[in-house]
Amino acid sequence: MRKRQSDSIMRVAYQPPGEYGLDVEIFTVADLRGRVDDAHFRVTQRIDFHMLICVTDGHFDYTVDFAAIPCRPGSLLALRPEQALHFNMQADWNGWVVIFRPEFLAPLQTTVRIDELKAHASLQALPSHMALDGEEHRAVLDTITRMHTDSASGWPSEEIHPLLRHQLYSLLLRLHLSHGRQASQSGASVASLQRFRRFQQMLEVNFASQHQVAAYAKALGCSERSLTRATLEVAGVQAKTFIAARINLEAKRLLAQTALPIATIAEQLGFDEAANFIKFFKRDAGCAPGEFRRRHSF
Repeated sequence: MRKRQSDSIMRVAYQPPGEYGLDVEIFTVADLRGRVDDAHFRVTQRIDFHMLICVTDGHFDYTVDFAAIPCRPGSLLALRPEQALHFNMQADWNGWVVIFRPEFLAPLQTTVRIDELKAHASLQALPSHMALDGEEHRAVLDTITRMHTDSASGWPSEEIHPLLRHQLYSLLLRLHLSHGRQASQSGASVASLQRFRRFQQMLEVNFASQHQVAAYAKALGCSERSLTRATLEVAGVQAKTFIAARINLEAKRLLAQTALPIATIAEQLGFDEAANFIKFFKRDAGCAPGEFRRRHSF
């Protein structure tokens, strides 16, 4: 991993060590501590790659998008480009890390296979944190350690890349199934889970231009009441609240990681007046955008 900074934003880019030439890398947290200076972890970061962290030992808090997530053995973190992350490397914990470029899962041919589509869907549907039970944890660790062994095999990259890609597909699909099982155990119906996932995918693309529940419900072919019920079952909040949270999350990222004027951020997020954005933001964050920037910018 390599840290780079521009005029407005700091990112951590994918930079494998030495002559390692693969687009997916597997290593332990202990290995990471030996490779990167402690100062690297003392600031909030934004990664340019996907990262899976499977915790094997210790307890610690990991901050994802300004929210602390308690982690323990069995925790699985699925971290994405654009998220604001803060590593707690002072705590005594260990685990396995899998990082890969976004394009590593991109279809290589015009004809997209079903497994490629499922892998993409699985990756996007995963929450930032999952708690795996004993059997699931062992199965995930088995796949990761197998990938680690194969990545160090010395085979030509044109042969090892397809193997690692399909192993990653398998891992993501397993996590996807585990997440679905956990959601169903929480009381959410299959229909609600499917509707919520479609809503979540649509929101990710349109949150800056569309703030109304009615528009998403219409696009999904359901009533506002049905969409709100599905969101309540799966996410525990109303659809309106879920939309507002996504808009405010992007606002927090832009405030903490860029020097953009607040009026520009308001415009980018679909507000016709900066004053309306400030009022909207304060309801969620409990402070004005300028104050949030002073607390969290790096």
